[in-house]
Amino acid sequence: MRHFGHIAPAARKGLFHQEPAEFTLASPARTLAAALGATLYSPATRPRLAADIRKQAGRGVVSMVLCLEDSISDADVVDGEENLVRQFAELEAEGAGAGELPLLFIRVRTPEQIPDLVRRLGRSARNLAGFVLPKFNESRGAAFLDAVAHAEAVSGLPRLYAMPVLETPDLLHLETRVQALAGISRTVNRSRERVLALRLGVTDFCSVYGLRRTPDMTAYDVQIVAGVIADVVNVLSRADGTGFTVTGPVWEYFRSQQRLFKPQLRRSPFLEEGVEELRTALIEHDLDGLLREVELDRANGLLGKTCIHPAHVTPVHALSVVSHEEFCDAQDILRPERDGGGVMRSAYTNKMNEVKPHRAWAERTMLRAEVFGVAKEEVGFVDLLTAGLQL
Repeated sequence: MRHFGHIAPAARKGLFHQEPAEFTLASPARTLAAALGATLYSPATRPRLAADIRKQAGRGVVSMVLCLEDSISDADVVDGEENLVRQFAELEAEGAGAGELPLLFIRVRTPEQIPDLVRRLGRSARNLAGFVLPKFNESRGAAFLDAVAHAEAVSGLPRLYAMPVLETPDLLHLETRVQALAGISRTVNRSRERVLALRLGVTDFCSVYGLRRTPDMTAYDVQIVAGVIADVVNVLSRADGTGFTVTGPVWEYFRSQQRLFKPQLRRSPFLEEGVEELRTALIEHDLDGLLREVELDRANGLLGKTCIHPAHVTPVHALSVVSHEEFCDAQDILRPERDGGGVMRSAYTNKMNEVKPHRAWAERTMLRAEVFGVAKEEVGFVDLLTAGLQL
């Protein structure tokens, strides 16, 4: 699979200076963590889940979470598990290979569900990338991670990944936050090769204080949430080789993708008269806030995003593509002859590139360039969005 792999090769060639690379479940964990992109959540009870998975793969989705936790009622858990077994069997019977499907994760409620589900999935578990572990902290996390390791060992699968969700009150409350972060760090570091990424449960954070952001606000406008995000990145996502990928919070608002400002998308965002029309259309479809939040995610050290509606996937991916300017800066900083440090004017002659302080940024940018590609110099967000939606 690859990002923008659902659009025609000729169209990709016209958009990208460097096309997104292909990746599989067997790719290095570092690559997969960066490639998660917009991870689409779906209730595990959906009756046509296998067909939905194939449909979303055809629309550019590369990672999905099939949820047995908060998205379904307590009374539906058993039915959800049975449905997952049926739907994975259907994918297997159709001859679906892992390369044709998104990276598939199951969000469970308890550690005991993990080996039980893998056993019940049987051969079809080969299409499973791993598990999402809810309300993860030190006291709960070890049992979850041990269950994933046990399920992998008894099934003979080459790898089952874990994605802990950080969303508990002890992480939010100021008096317990430092201790909670230290405990999470100890727990995930003991299973570093298994933890693909850490996810943020911002909706749960907000619920502790009875808060909910409006469509014109980002998570970073809710100061108590912004503080937690900053501390999570500080402790768990350092660029010194000890950090993990941390993904962005969910965006809760959506409207039908079929009515998605098609006329405005055909206008260039660089023409002054087109910018205001585009912005108006984005606001009308509750996406202006999403786009601002994705930009703030990346500025604050997050990569990828939890999504609950297919309409969010392509905008998130379009904003994840590395611009030609970013790519040129990263290349210049990482040239072997620059290893000794120094400072230089950027290729676009609009900024200073300082080799040593900017090196970690450049390395992350090149990893993002590998999985999301590099846009041609004249290609912007709207061009990528239009192509991704196949308008």
